[in-house]
Amino acid sequence: MGFFSKAKDALGGQAAQAGQPGMVHVQGAGPIDPAIMGGPSTRSVAENDPIWEPINGVSLQDYANWAREAQTRGVNDEAGLITIAGEGGVSAADAKAALDGWVARMGQSMAVGQQFRKFLGY
Repeated sequence: MGFFSKAKDALGGQAAQAGQPGMVHVQGAGPIDPAIMGGPSTRSVAENDPIWEPINGVSLQDYANWAREAQTRGVNDEAGLITIAGEGGVSAADAKAALDGWVARMGQSMAVGQQFRKFLGY
């Protein structure tokens, strides 16, 4: 499938998904899905999609709570974020897996990144 065919499919897919209930939509997405060039997708994601499942028991909301607390404390490194997670009873190994996993999921879907920023209050 060529670039322009992928772009056309991306445009059609976004139009078909707009307004569907039970979906998390990317706000402000352009007409072409960057996923066709290896970037994060702008496609809407169903609320029950596995991309939203907790990672080692850590939800996206949990991760955002840690990040918000880190901002409050002036923590700006992964070790500090893992320490904050540990204060909530999450092991360092589970916290590290969750941090890496949520960042990877944000790299797959802009919907995840936008939901994370929403949880942060942006």
